[in-house]
Amino acid sequence: MTTTQRIRQWLARPTVSFIARTVLYLLIMLLLVYLYSYRGISNSHFIYNEF
Repeated sequence: MTTTQRIRQWLARPTVSFIARTVLYLLIMLLLVYLYSYRGISNSHFIYNEF
C-alpha cells in the first residue's frame, strides 16, 4: 500500500472527514471576517454614493 493510498483511506474515515471539513469551513469563515473587518464598514464605497 502506497502512502497516497494510506492518506486517502485515512481521510475517508467519517470522523477525520468531519473534522477536516469543519476546520476548512472555519478557516474560510475567519478569512471572510478578516477581509470584511479589514475593509471597514464606514469606509466602504457604495456604487450610488456618487449620484
